[in-house]
Amino acid sequence: MKIILLQTHEKLGNVGDIINVKAGFARNYLIPNNLAQAATETNIKALKNWVAQQEMRDAKNRQNIELLSKYLNKLTLKFELQAGDDEKLFGSVTSQMISDEIEKQGYDVDKKEIILSDPIKSVGNHFVEIDLGNDEKPKIKIKISAAK
Repeated sequence: MKIILLQTHEKLGNVGDIINVKAGFARNYLIPNNLAQAATETNIKALKNWVAQQEMRDAKNRQNIELLSKYLNKLTLKFELQAGDDEKLFGSVTSQMISDEIEKQGYDVDKKEIILSDPIKSVGNHFVEIDLGNDEKPKIKIKISAAK
């Protein structure tokens, strides 16, 4: 019988593992003691959703730098600022503004980790690199448009 472990068991495996055990062991011990549940299609889908949520939570809490890097690579930030006729901004987009916008998305990135050689001063698409350490340097796409 296929089951999904709900708790880590030293002889069977870790939480979320899908394993085969004898039907009597599952019905008489594991399932009644809330150590496992039957591996139905519905339960497997729920498990996959739970795992995805855990990954997202780990990335947002910076417990897993690789996951954070993966999510930041997909991130696009949009800014709408005042600009002149020649597509030049009145002011610029700074690392603090980028850090604040990333924080609004739910990720924790310090402005010192954002690599900007010069502040962004023109309308258009730009890529900004972030140094997370451990040789992880995701690039965030930044779209800047002129305010109307």
